[in-house]
Amino acid sequence: MTVETIMSKTLVTVDVYDSLRKVKKIFDDSQFHHLLVVEQGRLFGVISDRDLLKALSPGVGTVFESARDAAILNKRAHLIMERKPVTIKANAGIYDAIKIFNQHHDLSCIPVVDDEHKPVGIISWRDILKTL
Repeated sequence: MTVETIMSKTLVTVDVYDSLRKVKKIFDDSQFHHLLVVEQGRLFGVISDRDLLKALSPGVGTVFESARDAAILNKRAHLIMERKPVTIKANAGIYDAIKIFNQHHDLSCIPVVDDEHKPVGIISWRDILKTL
């Protein structure tokens, strides 16, 4: 079985220069846990919902929000993304993905890229568990 058979082909991407406000809105309005950060269509990084939570002040979006809290939302995606993410090809085997997750315990997803490093999918450890 290949990665392509179980990967999610529904991708949400942001540009490296998009604001954290846009990133937050996407996470707030969807059930995605990872956004792929692209520059000119090529994968540049990954932002997880946890990465965003670490970057934001607890006061954002509350009555206690300060000007400083609100200013954080103007920062750019590239400032909080995971750079040089571990990737996999669509034709790789599912056990190749499992090996990557076992080697990189902090990963919760692996972007799937083509030969030009353009994202074509994403696979999470949950996708693998559902399949097995």
